[in-house]
Amino acid sequence: MGSPAIWARYIATKLQYSVSLSRKTYGPGQLMKNGGLDTILKTIFIGKLTFLHSNKGEEMAPTIGTNGGTLLVRKIPAADPTKVYVGDVVVLKDPTDTDKYLVRRLAAVEGYELASTDKDEEPFVLENNQCWVLADNEDLKPKECYDSRTFGPVTMTDIIGRVIYCLKNAVDHGPINNSHISVEEDSPVLAMELDVDEMTQNHKV
Repeated sequence: MGSPAIWARYIATKLQYSVSLSRKTYGPGQLMKNGGLDTILKTIFIGKLTFLHSNKGEEMAPTIGTNGGTLLVRKIPAADPTKVYVGDVVVLKDPTDTDKYLVRRLAAVEGYELASTDKDEEPFVLENNQCWVLADNEDLKPKECYDSRTFGPVTMTDIIGRVIYCLKNAVDHGPINNSHISVEEDSPVLAMELDVDEMTQNHKV
């Protein structure tokens, strides 16, 4: 159980999330209609802000083990540069197969200018709602990483969550190294919703 201060921050975070989710679901001006208020109350009292996600592959090593990991992911209902930040490890829809999901690190957001190591390619600026995601594994060649160097910019709204904890195995697990802003924002969620036993039971090698 968390302290009263942690509880207060957790409830405030749930309220913020539920309002954001309801706005996304019901649209402007419909928040208090068509079940919007009911959605907010259910999220606050019985909903969770996280879900478990299994990740395989070596692209995110050493952050996530080469044999994969079970991840605790904080839900992000409508991602934008005020909700996810450069340096965060995020879960996003695969841009070439929207039925699948990728785990990558957010490296740049709209307004960032990016330059290629290829002198023949011109620098470019990420447009509104665009972001650039990269794999962590520096031992892989860019073409092996399957990230924005392969498929280009992705839309921020394809991000569905931020990874806040990784279980590589029963004895090797811990918080994810995200941006300092996210670490602070996610601390009450981690304190209240982390269940290592549940993650271990759901872990698949």
